[in-house]
Amino acid sequence: MLKIWGRADGSNVIKAMWCIGELGIAHQRIDWGGEFGGNDDPDYRRKNPNGRLPTLEEEDGWTLWESGAVVRYLCTKYSLGNLCPDTTRGCADAEKWMDWSSLNFAQFNGVYLQHYFGPAEKRNRNAILAAAKAQVPWLDILERHLAGRQYLCGERFTMADIPAGSLTHRWYHWTPKEALPVHPNVRAWYERLAARPAYQEHVIKVNAKRTAEIVGQG
Repeated sequence: MLKIWGRADGSNVIKAMWCIGELGIAHQRIDWGGEFGGNDDPDYRRKNPNGRLPTLEEEDGWTLWESGAVVRYLCTKYSLGNLCPDTTRGCADAEKWMDWSSLNFAQFNGVYLQHYFGPAEKRNRNAILAAAKAQVPWLDILERHLAGRQYLCGERFTMADIPAGSLTHRWYHWTPKEALPVHPNVRAWYERLAARPAYQEHVIKVNAKRTAEIVGQG
């Protein structure tokens, strides 16, 4: 059976698990990293020399790391012509948005995690507000692109939506209201994603505890 090594609420694990949920793949997820430890375990390092999450492991012991690569692999293997477009340009278009999201859209997440869930004496609301402000230009790009589109590659959901979409829930629920701009196209896209059962299970549900902690801090 396919294995995914990584705790359920890990930012990059969420990408892989949402993808698996969309595809309906039989799998075993192994709690790893964070409070579970194991990143520096020698056996794990042989699977993933970076010691990061997630790591995909096939039944024959073959492993794959880097969340974007995991999503691409699964969609190509199980959903070619659907979640993975089956034309050269269609696939490149989807991969373009996946890479863009990993390079740019994820930047706010690290600051939010550090300052919301780090030691109380090191929390800095100004840093959170600055991270939110820095994120707005990337949201502006997404807003313009989604004008007249249901999803990032057009009228149907593809792997292109997974990297940015996996963090959009945190953006809307973790950004202070005074720093949250109006992006109607992005909001409508997010609501379409949030209506998907796999998104509810692997994005919204696993973020619920941390979201509650943020509300409690407010």
